Amino acid sequence: MRRLPAAVAILALAGVAACSGGGGGAESAGGQPSASGSASAAGKTLEGVTIEVAAKWTGEEQENFQKVLDAFQAKTGAKVTYASTGEDTGAYLGPRIQGGNPPDIAILPQPGLVKQYADQNALKPLSAAVQTQIDQNYTPYWKELGSANGQVYGVLVKAAHKSIIWYRQSAFDEAGATPPASWDDLIGKTAQTLADAGTPPFSLCGASGWTLTDLFENIYLSTAGPENYDKLAKHEIKWTDPTVKTAMEKMVQIFGKNEFMLSGSSGALQTDFPTCVTQVYGQKKAGMVIEADFVAASATQSGAKIGEEAKIFPFPKAGDTAPVVLGGDIAVAMKDSEGAMALLEYLASAEGGTVWAKTPGYLSPNRNVSPDNYPSDLTRQLAQTIISAGEAVRYDMSDLAPSAFGGTDGKGEWKGLQDLLRNPSDIDGIQKKLEADAEKAWDQ
Repeated sequence: MRRLPAAVAILALAGVAACSGGGGGAESAGGQPSASGSASAAGKTLEGVTIEVAAKWTGEEQENFQKVLDAFQAKTGAKVTYASTGEDTGAYLGPRIQGGNPPDIAILPQPGLVKQYADQNALKPLSAAVQTQIDQNYTPYWKELGSANGQVYGVLVKAAHKSIIWYRQSAFDEAGATPPASWDDLIGKTAQTLADAGTPPFSLCGASGWTLTDLFENIYLSTAGPENYDKLAKHEIKWTDPTVKTAMEKMVQIFGKNEFMLSGSSGALQTDFPTCVTQVYGQKKAGMVIEADFVAASATQSGAKIGEEAKIFPFPKAGDTAPVVLGGDIAVAMKDSEGAMALLEYLASAEGGTVWAKTPGYLSPNRNVSPDNYPSDLTRQLAQTIISAGEAVRYDMSDLAPSAFGGTDGKGEWKGLQDLLRNPSDIDGIQKKLEADAEKAWDQ
């Protein structure tokens, strides 16, 4: 998942945190003692058991995850050790898998790694008790996302919310602009009002191609609906499909107006993430930036206070669906041990999610983790949109695609959408090139 360094993002959200109560729990199937059940039922059932967990988190993000592990250890008596994989999870896990010494649990930053490791027979199917927690707390889509070859291997334990538009309150006040209720309002009222007042509405991070995929995904989910989103993500429909053209036409409502973009399309193509955020909040040159919850880090570094000068509104509906697109991290078992399955059961439970939700900078995809548990207005608001979206929530499409198409700088989807920003009049040509690139990537 593309984002700022985790510790920086956590610090940004910590700046708006204030303690909040709440809790929850669940029992395992068949009434058996479990890590996610009551303390009296579970007792110290894992005394003497050691579990190793490997994830990319460092700094404060690791410290927050440690609080969840501490709660699990206090409940079960197990000892949990943590290993940081660094940003390249595959490079860390590969040698350990080949050497026959994988961690008990690995937390993967992309769903594609679930299938990759499943094909290598490096993963263990989740126990019935873990699957019960998933069935109780997640929509069927998330269960499918953690599955491969007919087996359930993973559970999404941490989310990044990508269906957000950030705005600068002072720019809105000076122009008399207000947050929109729909895509048409965004283009025809909010953006136009800012442009008429002399403030470019958007600072686009076009040099970072993944930000353009996030924009496309939100529009496509809203206009084409969840079923077509799933089909396009699997390349079951072509990139030349009319639904893709509809979404690109919406994007061109921004890309085709130089006055809507700071420094026009050429400037947008030279601006990376997080420079686009700095341009809005530090340099005060534009009114809005379209990106995920982790924008909070750069906004804070630019001197903007979250919730006052730096505010958000949900990505507005461009069609029938209110889009909620998430990135996130998936926990899998690499050893078929009692301890590994117990910890995964806890992480999938409302109880484990609630412990984590009380720390800054965390969002849970678990629908039974109450928004009341989050320590800031921002995270409470984002958590509520995840719950309200229900079955329509979807995972970042480009992260579901082969990396040659969905995650490589200068190639595939990143390049195609940059070409659309560069030449918004050539939608048909860009669709054909995207389809050719997709066919190659899926055939590899």
